[in-house]
Amino acid sequence: MTEFISSKSVRLDQELASKLNIARNQVINLIKNGNVSVNNKIINKAGFNLNLGDKITILTPQISEIQSEFKADFDIEIIYEDDDILVINKPINLTIHPAPSVKEATLVEWLKQNGYTLSNLAGQERAGIVHRLDKGTSGVIVVAKNNESHANLSKQLSTRDMGRIYLLLCDLALKENCVIDRAIGRHPQNRLKNAIISNAKPSKSAFANILTSQNKMINLVAAKLFSGRTHQIRVHLASINRHILGDDLYGFKSNSAKISRIFLHAYILRLIHPRSSQIMEFKATLPSEFYGLIGKEFDKEIVDESIKANILCDIFNDISNWMYYN
Repeated sequence: MTEFISSKSVRLDQELASKLNIARNQVINLIKNGNVSVNNKIINKAGFNLNLGDKITILTPQISEIQSEFKADFDIEIIYEDDDILVINKPINLTIHPAPSVKEATLVEWLKQNGYTLSNLAGQERAGIVHRLDKGTSGVIVVAKNNESHANLSKQLSTRDMGRIYLLLCDLALKENCVIDRAIGRHPQNRLKNAIISNAKPSKSAFANILTSQNKMINLVAAKLFSGRTHQIRVHLASINRHILGDDLYGFKSNSAKISRIFLHAYILRLIHPRSSQIMEFKATLPSEFYGLIGKEFDKEIVDESIKANILCDIFNDISNWMYYN
């Protein structure tokens, strides 16, 4: 349960969006589902007019009681857990939350079926979900166990206090380390894709060469996000004619049966703990499939030395002189 006092006379949905730093549709879902009360009375109207000093309460439903038609009969590695957050290593081919087109158990259903208490700021279908990874992307993701943590972590995403570094295998080496600052929006012809679109949402990524094979056909690249658009890394790389191995949707081409997945992995997550304010860093071990490909060119020890967290973070500390695409 989350409580706060209205700071002014304003619509309920506007006050919630401001206080919680979440999207308006998430606010509307909270209100419509009967999870918001004002002065101890449930309010179902988003346009309800607040007065200065009104007590607003956000109720957390019993998530574990919500049933799903899909059984989440798989395991997920827990990297860290306390009363406020859960940090996991998401496996590939796992969708984050339910949707009409999804016909299998998702991460949210796994969380519910394993009895986790979750925030409800994003609604029941996205319970606990602060940020997403694509279905084909593996790696570290944080889940909010309560509304206070969710609001805090969402704000960190917005202010970029939450840092994310990805590792990927690319079909061509970068000419040099670069920053791509190009707006991303829905692809005009293919609803499954995003694309570089003028006047769309601002999007910024930085990319650094880590290891390049002798034939330059397999390249380990690190990416840092400065925004969080859907398919951002994939779209930005495609815009400079670079493609993640296995990413057929964005232009990768290969007849090799060994390309069994999209080789994109969320490797490092840095955040400020929502309760203690401690800076925390989490790392999801690089999957064995990555070593299987790049290991033909480099010993595992060389790969591991090159992707130490402190080395990768230092690389992105100063990007002012990098090649810039806009």
